[in-house]
Amino acid sequence: MKKRTGYIAMAAATLFLAACGGAGSTDDSSSMAESSSQTETTDLLQQVQDAGVIKVGVMGTYQPYNFLNEKKEMDGFDVDIAKEIAEGLGVEVEFVSQEFSGMIAGLKADKFDMVVSQMTITEDRKKQMLFSDPYITNQVKVIVSEGNTDILSVNDFPGKQIGVGLGTNDETYLRTVLMPEVGEFEIRTYDDVITSLKDLDAGRIDATINNMYALKPVIETNGFKIKAVGDAVKSDQAGIAVNLGNEAFIAEVNRILAEIKEDGTYRDIFVKWFGEEPPAE
Repeated sequence: MKKRTGYIAMAAATLFLAACGGAGSTDDSSSMAESSSQTETTDLLQQVQDAGVIKVGVMGTYQPYNFLNEKKEMDGFDVDIAKEIAEGLGVEVEFVSQEFSGMIAGLKADKFDMVVSQMTITEDRKKQMLFSDPYITNQVKVIVSEGNTDILSVNDFPGKQIGVGLGTNDETYLRTVLMPEVGEFEIRTYDDVITSLKDLDAGRIDATINNMYALKPVIETNGFKIKAVGDAVKSDQAGIAVNLGNEAFIAEVNRILAEIKEDGTYRDIFVKWFGEEPPAE
């Protein structure tokens, strides 16, 4: 990994400018408001610098994105991206496991500083969190058991039992977009991918939707007899998320993401976990 040291200088400059702004704002209420806003947006930068560590929220059960490896260490694509962000900030990284359905609440409660756990960027979530630039795009497909010939696309969902991750963007899509479009079907929610695929393999649900990057290692490890059918249902872009008001922090994250894409580090991580070149942007 390549050393990225821009954070220290940036943080020092930010603190200096904030202090100067505070000293010269006694006669101008608008300047005071601006200074206050600048201080708020540098809080996370200051906090991380002072602590020397950044806490990262991950599911920890979503291979190959984030999961516990044989050494009981957090591993995966998201984990490697988070490590690069931490290195670029000049701090250590600590991973905090959190079920996805509680990820936003955990962030708001300061259980962790940022989320790097395939958090899809949506307009609704933008009202609650601040996102980085996208760091991956996932193609979501319909998944059924190998012997299933009844479901060839989402148009065959009516009257069926469909599994999906609890609190995910996929769940929102099924409830608010797809069901009104194709007709009623039963939705069963899960806290992890493996359990949903076990139920699919055992015939307890008829189908699920997920991306193939996530399914491939699970299928290989567990020997599930399942398959993807039809065209991609949708494409999702995931971003790194922090609490609102931390624009300076996200600007630094975006700088690091751009740098690792430029120097080839991102490409190496992508090939390591997915066995193929990242798609052209």
